[in-house]
Parts: sequence; C-alpha cells; structure tokens
Amino acid sequence: MGKTKTKNQKKAREAATLQADESYSTVPHTFVFHRGQIGKNVGQLVLDMRRVMEPYTARSLKVRKKNVLKDFVAVAGPLGVTHFSIFTKTENGVNMRLARLPKGPTLYFSVAKYTLIKDVVSSLKRHRMHDQQFTHHPLLVLNNFGIEGMHVKLMATMFQNMFPSINVHKLNLNCIKRCVLLNYDPVSQEVEFRHYSLKVVPVGMSRGVKKLMQEKFPNMSKLQDISELLMKGINLSESEAEQDGDHNITELPQVYSGRGNMAAQQSAVRLTEIGPRMTLQLVKILEGMGEGNVLHHSMVSKSEEELQEMLKRKEARLKEKEARKRKQEENIALKKEKRDQNKKKSLEGIKRRRQQEGQVSDDEVEDPGNQEEKPPAEDSEDEADYYRQAVGEEPDEDMFPAAKRKRGPGKSQIPFKKRKLSPGKGPPFKSPDRGKKAGGQRFGDRKTVEGRNRFRKSEGGKKFGKKGGKDERFGGQKKGETGKKFGGQRTFKGRAVMKRQKGTGGKKDFRHKKGKS
Repeated sequence: MGKTKTKNQKKAREAATLQADESYSTVPHTFVFHRGQIGKNVGQLVLDMRRVMEPYTARSLKVRKKNVLKDFVAVAGPLGVTHFSIFTKTENGVNMRLARLPKGPTLYFSVAKYTLIKDVVSSLKRHRMHDQQFTHHPLLVLNNFGIEGMHVKLMATMFQNMFPSINVHKLNLNCIKRCVLLNYDPVSQEVEFRHYSLKVVPVGMSRGVKKLMQEKFPNMSKLQDISELLMKGINLSESEAEQDGDHNITELPQVYSGRGNMAAQQSAVRLTEIGPRMTLQLVKILEGMGEGNVLHHSMVSKSEEELQEMLKRKEARLKEKEARKRKQEENIALKKEKRDQNKKKSLEGIKRRRQQEGQVSDDEVEDPGNQEEKPPAEDSEDEADYYRQAVGEEPDEDMFPAAKRKRGPGKSQIPFKKRKLSPGKGPPFKSPDRGKKAGGQRFGDRKTVEGRNRFRKSEGGKKFGKKGGKDERFGGQKKGETGKKFGGQRTFKGRAVMKRQKGTGGKKDFRHKKGKS
C-alpha cells in the first residue's frame, strides 16, 4: 500500500510539474528596462514597475550601456518574453514605450506625472503590502476604454495582453491579492495608472464581533461582561470601522482567506493603494517593433491625400531599393565569373610554364654526383704556391688536401675536418685575397709574421723578457728577487721562503730548465 502511494505521488508530482510548465509558457512575460541616462528617480520607477508585473517578469534584469534593443529582442525569443516596457528620459520629460514582440505594434507614451511606491506608502496611515501578494499576477481593471477610436481599442488590447487572462469558472479567489486599474479620460486623453492591494472582510456584524474575529484580541480588563463589548463596542475607535456600502459589498462564491469570509456570505472588498502611480498620455503608435508606418499620432494629423502621397513615395523608394539590390547582385555575379576565368587562365599558364621548365631541366641539367671528369680546384694550387713564397718551404702533404683529393660519385658533400699542424711547421695558410706589398709589408706599415714568434715588443718596455734569457723575469725581475712581481707589484714573502725550503730538500727546483740539476 505504501509503494502504491509513493508511485501515485510521483505521478501526481510529475503531472503537476508538466501542467505548471505548460501554463507558465502560455502566459505573457514582460521585460521592464530603461535606455540611456534616466536618473535615480526614474530608475526607481523602473524597479517599481517590475514589482507590478511580477511574477511574470525579470526582477533582477541587468542592463549595460553597450546593450542595444536587438540584444533584448534576441534574448526574448528563447525566454518566452512577449512584451517590452521601456523607459527613457529626455530634456522635455519621461517617456514609456510598450512594444509587442516580435513584430509590434509599439505604443509611445509620455509620463506626465508619476509617484513611487515609497512615497505612496509613506502617505498612508495603514498600508498592506507583503511578499505573498506578489506570488500571483494582479487583476487588471479597464475603465472607459469602450470609446470609439482605433487608438483607444489598440491601447486596451495592448494592456489586456500584458497580463494573463482569467477563466472565471476555474479561478481561485485566494490568488487575487492585487489589482491594477487603468482609467481613460476622453477629455484630456490621459490614462491613469493605479496599483492596489486587495482585502476582503465580512459585513453584517457589529464592530465588537469583528474585533473578536481578528487575530489580535481586544483588551477587556475594564469590562464587567463580554456583552458590553458586543452590544456597546466600548474601547473601540471609530477609525477601526470603515464605512462600507453597496459599492464594495458582494456575495462570495468561494471561501476566501481571512476569518469570517465564508461562501454565499456578504463580504466587503477593500482596496489599499501601494503604488506606483502614473499619468500617461499617448503620443503615437507605430506599426512595427520601433519602426514602420505611423498608425496614429496625437500631435500631427494628416489628410487622406497626404497619406496617399506618403504611401506612393514609400512604394517608389521600395522599388528603387529592390532595383538597386538586383543590380548589385548582377554585378557580384559578373565579377565572380570574371575572377573565375582569370584564375583558370592563370592556372593554365602556370601549368604550361612548368611543363616547359621540366623539359629543359631533363635535357640540360647534369647529375650533381658525377664529378669525376671535373678538373681539380685551381684555388688549392694557388694556395700552395703562395705558401712557398711566404714561408720558403714546401707544404706538407696533408696541408692542402683539396689539391689532391677528389670526391667520388657516391660520396657525400660534407666538408673535411680541419687538422692541426705538426709542431715545428710554418703558420697556417692565409687567404690569397690579402695581397703582399713590396718591402715585406702588408696592410699599411704592419709587418708580416715571421716564423712562429708571435710576440712583439711594446713601446712601454719589455714583455715576458727575451726568449732564453736567464736573468730577466716578467719585466726585468731577477731570479733571486721576491719583492717585485709584474713591475711594482709585491708578492707574499712567506710563499717565497716556502719555495726555497722546498728547493733545499734535495728536490729539483721547478724554475730550473729541463735537464739541469
């Protein structure tokens, strides 16, 4: 039995969720936002209007400066948004636009006067506004919208479609907690917007009985009997009993929330304004979404002839636009065809040129690996001759290998590794581009290198002494001197003493030449 109940609960829950989703998608949804700089008060008016349109609106809609109207239109489709309420502010005043998605129409209103929720609530002695009132949509009441006129009927239809429709036979009265009133004044052609909180109280009983039925029980400490409270109403103020009449007393078809509100009993419906207030004046009506033909304009009126002339001009512009578009398409197709032809010719020329180059290369190009019949390089012989003139000796066999070696046809073209010269031989070969001048001089007054001696004397004295000199060390220092080293630099004397001691121990002095004891 428990499992069956659980299954039934799951099925009922799924069915309720599906029904809620279907009903939620069928009701109209509204975006309320602003465009441009509006100021603090108009920004608060936008938030108040979102409060009125709850729960079928985006209460925390974030609008950035870089957003445009197309962004909102693109987002509205997937979210099921059907209407826009857009507020703007200019130097002349505040404006409001009501637009039907996706193809219009768009109604432009001028907000003559407005009052915020906080101002309305602060002016009341007792206000009734709590969060539970905004869990259900408000009840829409239209007054004086049956007057002849296309713009009036269009306004009424727009306001009706902004709020969910009501099925009287299936309506639950406990869902009606708020009321939106729109009153049209045909003389001033203004629309009064009001927002009320709705309360139902029983009638036909004394003030004492009403007080007993309330949640807060009255103070009866000064009464002798409860009959004094019921019959005389002692300790009750006159403000607690509001004046009800035929204008607000009705018979309830259902049980309504609150003590004493029973079905088929007389109850009074009381309205408490919670704001905001607005006085709207229709300016114009456009056919599309922010664009299109002007269906109505309250400030500019045109005759039938002027309207026909405007239509003719518009048709002429449309025809001209279509002809220009058709010509552009023809030009694009012609350019594409010409580009394809040029591309085809270019590809054929490239192909023909490659074929010609391929035939020439097959006949004339030799095998790069066949180098047996080539004469040896002449540079190597010149280098050997230059070496004989400069040094006066014959070069070694391995000094200029390019002059004698030849690569075989199957060898790779990797260069040979340089070899070091054997000791006692002459210096390596210099490039022949550095020509030798008369008098043994090259590059101006610079002398050539003779033998293996690469050291030269500087202008300021001797450097490393003479080769083979025994009495000169490092710039004139003698063998026994320890106080001088590298000119005037002194050395550590203790180190010299240790060297002498080591020399006296029978070991050979490392400063002596090889072969001497």
